[in-house]
Amino acid sequence: MTTVAASWLPLSPGERSVAIEVLVNGPLSRTDLARRLDLSAGSLTRLTKPLIESGLLIEVTEAGVPAEVRQGRPSQPLDVVAESRSFIGFKITEDMVYGVVTTLRSDIVARYDRPLGTHDPAEVADVLAEMTAELARAHPRLAGIGIGVGGLVEDRAVVGESPFLHWRDVPLAELVEERTGLPVVVENDVAALVEAETWFGAGRGLDRFVVLTIGAGIGYGLVLGGRRVSCAEEDRGFGRHWIVDPNGPLTPDGERGSAVSLLTISSIRYQVRAATGRDWTYEEILGLASAGEPMHARVVGEAARALGTLVAQIANFAMPQKVLLAGEGVGLMDVAGDTVREAIAAQRHPLAAPVPLETKVSDFHDWARGAAVLAIQVLVLGVAEV
Repeated sequence: MTTVAASWLPLSPGERSVAIEVLVNGPLSRTDLARRLDLSAGSLTRLTKPLIESGLLIEVTEAGVPAEVRQGRPSQPLDVVAESRSFIGFKITEDMVYGVVTTLRSDIVARYDRPLGTHDPAEVADVLAEMTAELARAHPRLAGIGIGVGGLVEDRAVVGESPFLHWRDVPLAELVEERTGLPVVVENDVAALVEAETWFGAGRGLDRFVVLTIGAGIGYGLVLGGRRVSCAEEDRGFGRHWIVDPNGPLTPDGERGSAVSLLTISSIRYQVRAATGRDWTYEEILGLASAGEPMHARVVGEAARALGTLVAQIANFAMPQKVLLAGEGVGLMDVAGDTVREAIAAQRHPLAAPVPLETKVSDFHDWARGAAVLAIQVLVLGVAEV
C-alpha cells in the first residue's frame, strides 16, 4: 500500500475553495465557477492550473468527455477525476466492521465486511489493517481511511468514549495509521453521515439541513450555512434527555417518554415483549402492526407519533429546508408514515410551510461511506475542520 494523497497537498486556501466547489457541484464551467467563488477570470486560471497539472481536476465537455478528444474549440468545463483515487470507509459496530471503497465523489465501488470478535483496541486495529490490505489488492490507489464510531470522538483521532465498544481514550487513528501506512481520520458515525449527505447527498446545496437517525440509538445532526454544527455533547445520548411524551412508556433503564424510550429498535422490541411475553424482531413487529395486530400496532403507533413530534420540534426551532430521516429503523415510515405526518402537522402552526421530510433506507455501508467522505474532505483537500 502506498499513500498517494501527498501529491495534492498542501493546497492554498484559494485552490482548496476551487477544488471543493468542483468536487461537490461539478462539472462547472469556468464562468459559473468564477461567479460562485467571486473570482476574476485571471485568478481562476491561476488557481486551477496546478489542480489540473496534479490530476485532481480535468477539462471535460458538457457530456463529460475529456476535452482533448473533442474536435473543435471545447467549452472546457472543469470536473474532478473521480476514479483517480480511492478511499476506504469503515463503520465499527459492537460485533461487525463494515467496509467500503469509494471514488473521490463517494460512489461505493466495493464492500467488505468482517465480524468483530473482540473489543481490544489493538486487535480491532489489526482487523482494520487486514481489511485494508485485502481491499488494497483490488484498489491500489488508496488515498486514506475514514472510520466512523458510535461515541464521542476527539480531534478526529481519539475515541474518547464509546459505550458500544466499551472504549475510553483510544487513539484509534494512530493505531490504524501505524498498521496501514495510510492517513486516517476518525469521527462520530452520525457526524460522518451528516458530512456525506451535506456534500454528496440529500443536503447538497442547502443552507439549513437536518439529519435524524433512528435505529440502535437516536442521532441528530444540524447543518447551518452549509456546514455541520459540531457540539460538545455529540453522541452522548442526547435522545435520552429529549422528552417526547412525559407519559410515555418506561424502558429497562427507567426512562419515561424520551426519544430513546419510544423510538429505538431495542425499546420498541422491549415494549412488545413486555406486553406479549414473546420476543419479536423489529421487522416482525412492523409486519404484524401493518397487518393490524393490536398490541404491535399500538407500540408502532406510539413510536410513529413520537417521531412526528420529534420532527415537528426540530422544524419549529431549526427551520430546516429539509429533514433527512435515516438509519436502520426507518422502516417505521413504511408502516406508519401517515401517523408520523399527522403528528408533525398537529404540532406545527397551521400556516407553517410543510416540513420537507425525506426518508433514506440505509444500511451500515451508508455509514461506512460517510466515514470515507471524511477521508475525502480531510486527507485529499487538506480540510482541518469542515
